[in-house]
Amino acid sequence: MKKKKIVTTPFDRYRMPPKQNLFFVPLIWLVCLFMTCGSRLKIRRTRMKGLKPPYLVLATHQAFMDFYVAPLALFPHRANYISELEGFENFGEWIYRRIGCLGTRKFVDDLALIRNIKRVVERKGVLVLFPEARYANAGTSSRLLYTVGKLAKMLGVPVVVLNMHGNYLQSPIWNLKKRKGVRLEAEITQLFTKEELAAASLPQIMNAFREHLQYDEYAWQLQKDMRISFPNRAEGLELVLYKCPDCGREFRMKAVGAELCCPDCEGRWHMTELGRLERISGANADAGFTHIPDWYEWEREQAAREIDRDEYALAVRVKIESLPNAVNFIDLGEGFLRHGRDGFALTFKDCGEDTEQTLVVAPAKAPSVHTEYDYRGKGPCITLSTLDNTYFLFPMEDGFNVTKIQFAAEYLHDKATKR
Repeated sequence: MKKKKIVTTPFDRYRMPPKQNLFFVPLIWLVCLFMTCGSRLKIRRTRMKGLKPPYLVLATHQAFMDFYVAPLALFPHRANYISELEGFENFGEWIYRRIGCLGTRKFVDDLALIRNIKRVVERKGVLVLFPEARYANAGTSSRLLYTVGKLAKMLGVPVVVLNMHGNYLQSPIWNLKKRKGVRLEAEITQLFTKEELAAASLPQIMNAFREHLQYDEYAWQLQKDMRISFPNRAEGLELVLYKCPDCGREFRMKAVGAELCCPDCEGRWHMTELGRLERISGANADAGFTHIPDWYEWEREQAAREIDRDEYALAVRVKIESLPNAVNFIDLGEGFLRHGRDGFALTFKDCGEDTEQTLVVAPAKAPSVHTEYDYRGKGPCITLSTLDNTYFLFPMEDGFNVTKIQFAAEYLHDKATKR
């Protein structure tokens, strides 16, 4: 059997993608209609009448379904979308460029991307950006960086926000099996006209973005009285809710069916059809978390306290795959990952190299980290990127939890930048 050729040439970040191909546009809308038809998608539009390109769209990011809802919300306008290179590799670069995607890597400063975004707007296009840069872990919005406001101010075109609901509940990142009966909704709003944007200060812009892109899917589910009867609805949730609030032990939580438990104590919870947690047993039988995002944020606080006590340190062997382009993943074998107050340090041998190198990502350069709970069936991973490569890191030892690593990276960034 002929060995497949390994391509190491970096992705061409400077190449400008075309507008969405006119032949593909009707097909895109038909596919989106098909994928959402069973979810009774409702789209509410505010201040959108008469709006014509160019404009910038900021959209929430909950699940892959986002990519089917967004084109329908923007109908009849076609758009260019910011996309991570995984999509290019998975579906093919030729197709991804024809449907108008701009390739980039997560949590890097990519000036070539900024240039291409500006060119999309200059040719009177619609640019769609998912500023959270990853799916929701616990059904709540992620932080927005000030660079989003600076980008909007620089472009100087109307800004539209798209807040979607139900996408996470239908297929949460920690268990992608689709739940039936989840309705989808979306709210698309022209938040700033060109003149309003010019008159607004950066803090005013960011406050407006945060207000209109905020969401809590479990609160929304309860408000809508939307019952999800999927029998294994809690399975995978232990990857997000990794710390027991009763005994404090980490990475020991287990989920079976609709129940979540700690095997080291008597803590046990039932996830209801409305997405609430009901205590079954445990030391704090009359107290505890009923709202999943509250447990999630408590873990964030615990990780921050651990860092403040100088007790946080990750040191683990990892399996590494790199993605330099839209052609292939490259198996780099084993490496060693450290994470602590000095940031990330990945020691490994790159493709074709005989000597080890260490990739260092300082806290100030890591506002967050991309996380996956089961990446293409290979298990949990995080990614570290340079401008010309992305390294997918899969644990080979215990103690590696992507949620905690994310919490630590964000808090260390805040401390480094005095945010």
